[in-house]
Amino acid sequence: MLSVPGFIAALVEPGIGLAGDTRHRRVVVVVGGASLAAALVATSLAPGFLVLLVAAIAMYPASGAFVNLSQANLMDLAPHRREGNMARWVLAGSLGSVIGPLVLAGAVIAGIGWRSVFALLAALTIGLAAAAWIVHPAARSEDPPAGALLRTALGSLRDREVVRWLLVLELQDLQGDILLGFLALYLVDVAGASRALAGIAVAIWTLGGLAGTIWLVRATRRLDGLRYLRVSTVAALLLFPAFLLVPSAPAKLTSAAAIAALTAGWYPIAKARLFATMPGASGTAIALCALASLLGTAIPLVVAVAATHLGLGRAMWLLMLGPLAVLALLPRTRLRD
Repeated sequence: MLSVPGFIAALVEPGIGLAGDTRHRRVVVVVGGASLAAALVATSLAPGFLVLLVAAIAMYPASGAFVNLSQANLMDLAPHRREGNMARWVLAGSLGSVIGPLVLAGAVIAGIGWRSVFALLAALTIGLAAAAWIVHPAARSEDPPAGALLRTALGSLRDREVVRWLLVLELQDLQGDILLGFLALYLVDVAGASRALAGIAVAIWTLGGLAGTIWLVRATRRLDGLRYLRVSTVAALLLFPAFLLVPSAPAKLTSAAAIAALTAGWYPIAKARLFATMPGASGTAIALCALASLLGTAIPLVVAVAATHLGLGRAMWLLMLGPLAVLALLPRTRLRD
């Protein structure tokens, strides 16, 4: 249910990103929003696994067209404020990560059920798609040929700065969503925590990331993003072993919250830097991110295979490779916009 749609989206979304660098971007965004709404309706009505799977397969690339190209618009509107706007973007997503489960839980408690929530989300998405049509930036006056777009994308992969930030974006996730994905399992199976405590740890992680993002939004005007990445990466290299080695549950939860707060800025800063290396080609940047995500989708499988043979406790040390690689990839001099 989770892997097949993600794999298919990784194959489809590069074409969607390239279409975003044509005069048809607004149409692609709005059609993506309408398709996302239809997939949400199908999810709310799904009678079984097969319909739910088809809805998820449609939802992933539709979300890519609607959400990712809207992100590209945001980056194009204010090139000099990319890092600050990416921090605000992530803050909106963090708020959604906190509010969404609460809304679902409230619907279940009220006896409405989860299906009604997805139907409501579909209606909200239609409204957002209509708003996107109204406020979308003016279309490009010239429409580059598809071949030229493809050559630009492939040529960008020969640019060291583009490759650098694509790799940073994927590898930073080892201390982000990938660590979060294994967090509850590690606490229960390795650290001996209760399932309730594991659930609390996930909530604490989410709140820690939210706090880190709020701080980043406030500090971004006076913050050197590259220096922040370097300092916070070194701090994560110290905190993550402490998280694995300390025996007490409160110390583990404190370490996890600190890691979440520190790493909250990695994605927005790295993504803003990628857009800065590709001015005027934000759709192509989205396409390259989709291609690079094929690497990212394989990382959890590598950790899982290692856990099968070595045990999850030992396999978790592989996640240290994320900040080590990020630290090695960061440029020694400040990137010039």
